[in-house]
Amino acid sequence: MPFTPLNLELETRTEQGLLRRRRLLDSPQDVHLLADGKPYLSFCSNDYLGLASDPRLTAAMQRGAAEWGVGSGASHLVSGHFSPHHELEVALAKFVGKPEALLFSTGYLANLGVVQALVGRDDGVFADKLNHASLNDAMLLSRAEVQRYRHNDVEHLALLLEKSTSKRKLIITDTVFSMDGDLAPLPELLALCEQHDAWLLVDDAHGFGVVGDQGRGALSNFGLSSPRIIYMATLGKAAGISGAFVAAEPVVIDTLVNQARSYIYTTASSPALSVALLESLNIIRVEGWRRERLQELIQILRAGLTELPWKLMSSATPIQPLLVGGNQDAVELSDGLRARGILVPAIRPPTVPQGTARLRISLSAAHTEADVNQLIEALHELAC
Repeated sequence: MPFTPLNLELETRTEQGLLRRRRLLDSPQDVHLLADGKPYLSFCSNDYLGLASDPRLTAAMQRGAAEWGVGSGASHLVSGHFSPHHELEVALAKFVGKPEALLFSTGYLANLGVVQALVGRDDGVFADKLNHASLNDAMLLSRAEVQRYRHNDVEHLALLLEKSTSKRKLIITDTVFSMDGDLAPLPELLALCEQHDAWLLVDDAHGFGVVGDQGRGALSNFGLSSPRIIYMATLGKAAGISGAFVAAEPVVIDTLVNQARSYIYTTASSPALSVALLESLNIIRVEGWRRERLQELIQILRAGLTELPWKLMSSATPIQPLLVGGNQDAVELSDGLRARGILVPAIRPPTVPQGTARLRISLSAAHTEADVNQLIEALHELAC
């Protein structure tokens, strides 16, 4: 049979506890949902501010669809760039403190587009070893020389930069690391950029809306402003909808419009999404209680899990990884929670290094103290 090798590979993944399967949701995204026909308390979502099913965003989407339709019809460069797209780009740039912004359909496409457009042969990319897969794929597709530095190790990065003879240098990093929940040392990275005439691409997918003044993201959190920084954030996590944007100097944005293949050759997102995202951006800005609620829940969770055989990794963000170790152990712990009506995903290699399988607990402002305490009690039961 022609597919025998694929069957064998899937069998191997099953034996190693690495086989992935999808759940079917039968309700809107929320902390309480129906999955595969059963009710669950969910700690799976990146909907950090609880906006994914907010009725104000639903109403904004309906208004946008009524006025602009549901499809864009073409790429931004052909005939798919609508007034709501432009208005959102202007608002996002202002919100994160950059001169201009450019919308992408997804964060994955944004990262692919930026790296491919800015560097190529004879150039160098310097990447944190725990960066998101989209950044890893982007640097490989760019054909630049790739060097990976140890996670958040500024001294290791400095050594690599000192030895580099690349024409252009681009440092790329997550801001909040999606599987560890820790933050990149952005001030130190920017200092190295100044020293070595490099650019800094920051992926703020898990920081935008959550950290910084009014949720303005990692640059605000560290008080950073520099033309060397190219800022990317997604709009399907804290913003509750979908899409992504890159904010940078006008020369960078113009370069992306002309050279980023994942922008040029992709149909623009629905203008109705931009109408809803403008509403979301306003909520993020004015409803600071959502971020305050998150911090309260983080403290409750961390205090409640101190006596477990598995240890929470250091994180002050809504991403709270519980380090288990073995792949099968992590799967069994996740299964035990699911049997108690709680969804927490088991994260295994290659997403994380071998021997560091974990439960990735994601908190949302929509959670209550009772929700978090229910998770704490269930984990203590499973530890016995």
